[in-house]
Amino acid sequence: MTMELTRTDAASGETYGFELTEEHRRLREQVRDFADTVVAPAAYDYDTRRSLPYEIIAQMGEMGLFGLPFPVEYGGQGKDYLSLCLAVEQLGRVDQSIGVTLEAGVGLGVMPVFRNGTEAQKRQWLPMLTSGEALAGFGLTEADAGSDAAGTKTTAELRDGEWVINGTKQFITNSGSEITRLVTITAVTGESTRIDGSIKKELSAILVPVPTPGFVQGPAYDKVGWHTSDTHPLTLTDVHVPEANLLGERGRGYANFLQTLDEGRVAFAALCTGAAQGCLDEAVRYAKSRNVFGRAIGSNQYIAFKIARMQARVHSARLAYYDACFKLMAGRPFKLEASIAKLVGSEAAMDNARDASQVFGGYGFLNENPVARHYRDSKILEIGEGTTEVQLMIISRALGFDD
Repeated sequence: MTMELTRTDAASGETYGFELTEEHRRLREQVRDFADTVVAPAAYDYDTRRSLPYEIIAQMGEMGLFGLPFPVEYGGQGKDYLSLCLAVEQLGRVDQSIGVTLEAGVGLGVMPVFRNGTEAQKRQWLPMLTSGEALAGFGLTEADAGSDAAGTKTTAELRDGEWVINGTKQFITNSGSEITRLVTITAVTGESTRIDGSIKKELSAILVPVPTPGFVQGPAYDKVGWHTSDTHPLTLTDVHVPEANLLGERGRGYANFLQTLDEGRVAFAALCTGAAQGCLDEAVRYAKSRNVFGRAIGSNQYIAFKIARMQARVHSARLAYYDACFKLMAGRPFKLEASIAKLVGSEAAMDNARDASQVFGGYGFLNENPVARHYRDSKILEIGEGTTEVQLMIISRALGFDD
């Protein structure tokens, strides 16, 4: 799809456009072809075995997908953020697990180091991460912490030039694979007392190489969907890393992560759009080929209208993430647009998965059918990288409503 739309920024009055360059179109078609010919045929097998297909990840690395939005000097491709989003969308169309491996690998693995790392940290970690040779995760979520930073219980104490980390994390993507080499951990590095007597936690981000003594990845989760994606709980017991492994300014760990998360939501919305598109593609194909009572089921207005609504959802979701992405790349505020894109995209994916399964009838209930996998996978899209409720909170605050 070629986007040649414009929008006027309400605050500045400036006009900017949504237009894919020829380079964007070539990349989109390249990744689409790879998704159709390499990822899709293997998806059911790897989903059943619940294993990350390292040979496919290696091919993605060779294509430069993990380095798309990063400078060439760090092993990247020197492309823009839209290039990443287009790649994620095409992969998510046929296999959300592979799509999120790229999205999280870049957004949560590489981006924090690129945005907040020292030059030495960038030189050490970015080349192996942008090449796809290694994966990195971001350890934020805990049993009582995630969106609520105050609930963080993991601690990091500075002793004799080393951080000593203790705590647990959960639901951490790309944290326990065979090629995971780094996990960034958020931890309490100090406390202060506010004027009212309450305690304010100082949260910082610290780079933990993998393996490191005391850092243990628990067994992979038995998830409803995203079976191919690598997700583990983590335990850190007296983990020692150098003081120089502090990522960014001390006490700014959570604030910096929120900035990274805003960017990540744009790519996550692209993943959602891809999932919604994949369901639409399958429903259209089946409705045209499945004959009942002497005619294709798509000739029934009820089915045709259901699929028409699926198309409308995909279109809206794509426009929403394009809007957020173009504002991001233009250096304009995009936090609100990122939340809207994530909200609209995740609901489009979930609704399209449900409707596509209905179009397929009994065949839509078989795990070998892509729409059945999308049905299982899409629920987490309404939860991961900020739940639907968190997005609604952000949007409502932008409208002037207090919690």
